[in-house]
Amino acid sequence: MTRKSILITGCSSGIGYDAAHGLHAHGWRVFAACRKQADCDRLQGEGLETVQLDYEDEASIERAVAHVLAQTGGTLDALFNNGAYAIPGALEDLPRAALSAIFEANLFGYHDLTRRLIPTMRAQGHGRIINCSSVLGLVAMKWRGAYNATKFAMEGLTDTLRLEMCDTPIHVILIEPGPVTSRIRENSIPHFERWIDWENSPRAAQYKSQLVQRLYHKTGKDPFELPPSAVTAKLIRALEAPRPRPRYYVTTPTYLMGAARRLLSSRMLDRLLSRG
Repeated sequence: MTRKSILITGCSSGIGYDAAHGLHAHGWRVFAACRKQADCDRLQGEGLETVQLDYEDEASIERAVAHVLAQTGGTLDALFNNGAYAIPGALEDLPRAALSAIFEANLFGYHDLTRRLIPTMRAQGHGRIINCSSVLGLVAMKWRGAYNATKFAMEGLTDTLRLEMCDTPIHVILIEPGPVTSRIRENSIPHFERWIDWENSPRAAQYKSQLVQRLYHKTGKDPFELPPSAVTAKLIRALEAPRPRPRYYVTTPTYLMGAARRLLSSRMLDRLLSRG
């Protein structure tokens, strides 16, 4: 029997890395996409098929889709949109160009890649599009405004696509992790240093005592943090369930915040979240 195939983005580390190896071990034909060619070469040395794909570069998305479909003979069973980054900082210190840049990577690239693969899934009569959102697509937290905004937008984009695809054999699914072990904090430092002039912010003292300490000096895990294999387990369920759910929560905080958003008033939820 021909193995099912999946394209996974953001595979250089964290969730994408574990998903690529986990699904490969589970019998899937995995195309592991990374933004940097050096990371593709490293994963290829680990036995994975790879493809270079940068969400901010339309030409690289076009090349990646062409490469994957050429390798499979024009089919693809599933897409897992996963790659993303953060720009920590207060919204009043976030320049317009920074918000534009993060939306290119965290949302517009997802949309571009998805649109290019929908015709293939329509033609073959099946397909699953799985977008990696976050607990921060359900509720907002301070210092994370740029990332919050992209994930809230991801929720709306995915929900709309699911509604529009309900008359097709294509399933559209969200995975919503909470704290998962990854390099997102370390990887956000260059973006913080590029865009946020924190020393000249009216919140400079708060930056120094809170955010800078967390970014540069934090050690240990967050409360309820799980390994990326927890996301891979839910991804496998989303891929292989006969009738997949629209949403899959991962980690206790996602379940708690999902319930809190439904049950609490906005003021009560604000008081809860402002403590974080």
